[in-house]
Amino acid sequence: MKTILLIEDDRALRENTEELLDLAGYAVTTAPNGKIGILAAKELVPDIILCDIMMPEVDGYGVLKALNEDKITKQIPFIFLSAKTEHKEIRKGMDLGADDYLTKPFEEEDLISAIESRLAKHEILKLNATAAHNKEENSEDSILDLNELKNFFDDNGDELTFSQGSIIYKEGNASNTIFLVLKGVIKCHSMDEDGKQLITSLYRADDFLGFTSFLKNVPYQESATAMEDVVLAGISKENLKAILERNHNISLELVELLSGNIKEIKQQLLQMAYSSVRKKTAQTLLQFSEIMNTQTNDPIKISRSDLASVAGIATESLIRTLSGFKKEGLIEIDGRNIKIKELKALQYIT
Repeated sequence: MKTILLIEDDRALRENTEELLDLAGYAVTTAPNGKIGILAAKELVPDIILCDIMMPEVDGYGVLKALNEDKITKQIPFIFLSAKTEHKEIRKGMDLGADDYLTKPFEEEDLISAIESRLAKHEILKLNATAAHNKEENSEDSILDLNELKNFFDDNGDELTFSQGSIIYKEGNASNTIFLVLKGVIKCHSMDEDGKQLITSLYRADDFLGFTSFLKNVPYQESATAMEDVVLAGISKENLKAILERNHNISLELVELLSGNIKEIKQQLLQMAYSSVRKKTAQTLLQFSEIMNTQTNDPIKISRSDLASVAGIATESLIRTLSGFKKEGLIEIDGRNIKIKELKALQYIT
């Protein structure tokens, strides 16, 4: 049975989390503050540590620093649990050597998944050569899967911010960088022979952006624009190519991911070519709703021209169809905002 040390000053949260972990099959020891937590970690040497940041006596950063100074406890996987959601706070914890960072309130599934992932990684590293024990957590050589690659982007990539409507890159620009979307929604688009904009794909947080070719001097084949405020992490193609050459498993996962993207684009093109205007409009509303992570009662804030571009129909036709949906009670329209009222009804429109 794996042992967990939970360091948390909030009594109710500490007891609830302890019960949750106990039911999941872990042996749990708790500490009410950082000072006691440090002593417990050195005495128990648990398999993994979950630690709050804002605590009396010694805060979470101090706990991690103290444990990293001990050659035994520095090897223990360490996950921060905190209500702090600012990116700089997350980065501070990861830079100090934390393995993961969960924000409160967290879902049970997310907590258990983070614990299992970090324990599995720790076991794999233990099975490697002795030198693997001394590798830095953010080293390119310790990247085990696609999630680790995304962590590498987040940890080591150049952070870039774009306001709503800003151009991220233009068709024809040199494609020297691959991006991971940290925040926001992005549309990729190109112009047809008549000068009409066609949206080719949409990207949201945790998606890769900018894959064109790993060859030098190959330009982007489409433009990318921020549909809302966006934060990206960028890695040069040369660095990413070197990582993939050393980690063939990631290369296979990445090929599978890109193949899935191609399949989605083909389905979108087939929809544009053969579906009715009503079906195109309904499917596009559902697509934007999914990409922008909206619930049924949340409005979609999107321009009619962008909707028409993705659907592959004239803006005037889209507006008429939306008016029809409104009269049928399928959606509500308030200026630029569209609220889906009957999700299943839109799904079955032919």
